[in-house]
Amino acid sequence: MQKIEPIISDRFFHIYNRGINGENLFTEEDNYLHFLRLYDKYIHPIADTYAWVLMPNHFHLLVRIKEEKEFDFTNPDRVSNPVRVGTPSPSLQFSKLFNSYAQAFNKRHARHGALFERPFKRKLITDEYYLRQVVMYIHNNPIHHGFCDHPLGYPWSSYAACVSVKPTKLHREDVVGWFGDRGNFIAMHRRSIEREKIEQWLKI
Repeated sequence: MQKIEPIISDRFFHIYNRGINGENLFTEEDNYLHFLRLYDKYIHPIADTYAWVLMPNHFHLLVRIKEEKEFDFTNPDRVSNPVRVGTPSPSLQFSKLFNSYAQAFNKRHARHGALFERPFKRKLITDEYYLRQVVMYIHNNPIHHGFCDHPLGYPWSSYAACVSVKPTKLHREDVVGWFGDRGNFIAMHRRSIEREKIEQWLKI
């Protein structure tokens, strides 16, 4: 029986999954945008985001699960009078994200049944070396799969937000800081990463 890594607060996790039977999760621009909208709704309240990529049939996220006292479940639709709507577990929030997205995707594409493999994959990260490796692995995923020659050539990842100065909910300063500075962040992403070692570690 597959061992499921528990989601622990104040810890970094690589969250990843793919479409069931290798099916595509995203087939058009609005699919990507809707997933990100739902991510903002369900995951930002319970996790800090450091890196992400959405590929046609899979995704990768690097997050730090917040402590419960940091959770923010205020209702964004009631800015003048925010209302607390409870504090469900982080695992439940991820399930809500995936279930809500699957329902919308199925309705839009006239399909039925499961969309994601279950359970969703997660890997606890306990040292800065793997934090850096996972960041580079995530941002170079589109290159590995032949979608582009440089991370900036793929629109559905956090790489552009990392090298930009535009406002972002991504914890950009922390991510860049793991590499020393912006110049080294860019240079390190051009180097060969230990992809096979990372995939073995993640059991992808």
